[in-house]
Amino acid sequence: MQKPSSRLALVAAGVTVVLWASAFVSIRSAGAAYSPGALALGRLLSGVLVLGAVLLVRREGLPPRAAWPGIAVSGLLWFGVYMVVLNWGEQEVDAGTAAMVVNVGPILIALLGARFLGESLPPRLLAGMAVSFAGAVTVGLSMSRDSSGGHASVLGVALCLLAAVAYAGGVVAQKPALAHGSALQVTTFGCLVGAVACLPFAGQLAGEVGRAPLSATLNMVYLGVFPTALAFTTWAYALARTTAGRMGATTYAVPALVVLLAWAFLGELPGPLTLAGGALCLAGVAVSRSRPRGPAATATTESA
Repeated sequence: MQKPSSRLALVAAGVTVVLWASAFVSIRSAGAAYSPGALALGRLLSGVLVLGAVLLVRREGLPPRAAWPGIAVSGLLWFGVYMVVLNWGEQEVDAGTAAMVVNVGPILIALLGARFLGESLPPRLLAGMAVSFAGAVTVGLSMSRDSSGGHASVLGVALCLLAAVAYAGGVVAQKPALAHGSALQVTTFGCLVGAVACLPFAGQLAGEVGRAPLSATLNMVYLGVFPTALAFTTWAYALARTTAGRMGATTYAVPALVVLLAWAFLGELPGPLTLAGGALCLAGVAVSRSRPRGPAATATTESA
C-alpha cells in the first residue's frame, strides 16, 4: 500500500503533466504574436509574480545557502535556456520533429541521474522509457506527416536538441537543491534566475505586447501562472520524493495528452498512427513507474 506522501507525489506529478501538455496549445497561440525570447520572459515574469506572492503569504523566505547552486543552475538551464531555445526551435522545425527531438530529454535525465546523483537504472524504467520514446517518435512522425508546411532545418533540430540537454541538466541540478529547500522556494528562485537571464529580451517584450492580440497575451500569462508557477512547483514536490529518472519518464505522458487536448480544444482530429503513438507513451509510463512484485518490491524505498 502506498503511503499518503507517495499518493500526493503521484497526484502532483499528474498535475504537472496535464499542465505542461496544455502549454503546447497556449504556446501555439502566443508564439504567433511574440518572439521566442519575449514569450519566455513574459511567461517567467508572470510566474515570478505569482510564486513570489505565494512565498510571501507562506513566509518561507530565502532558501538555505546549500540549495543555491542547484537553484542557479536549474534556473539558468531549465527556466532560461530551455524556454527560449524551445520557442525558437519550434519556429524552425515542424511540431512533430520538435516533439521527437525534445523527447530525448527524459533519457538524458536518467543517464545524468545515474552518473551524477548515483541513481539506479532498473530494467522496468529502461523498458518503459524505450516504449514511451517509441510512442513519442510515432506521434512525431504522424504530426510531421499531417503538417502541410512541415520542415526540419538543421538549425531547428540543433535548437531542439539543445533544449533537451538544457531540460535534462536543469532537472538533475534541481534534485540536490530540493534536499535543502522547499519545492516552493526552489521553484520561485529558479524562475527568478530564469527571468533575470531573459532580461535582454525586455525591449522585444515591451514592443510586442502593445501589438499582440489580447488572446496571445492572455495565453502568455496563462503559461506563466499554470504551466510554470503551479506545474513547476508540483514537479519539484514530486521530484523531491522520487528519482530524477522516474520523474523524467513520467513526462512521456505529455505527448499523449497534447494529442487529446488538441483534439478537444483545437478540433484537430488525431489519426490512427497518432493515437497508437499516444497509447505507447502512456503504456511506457505505466511500465516505468510499476514495481516488481514479491520480496524485491518490499526492499524498494523510492516513493511516487
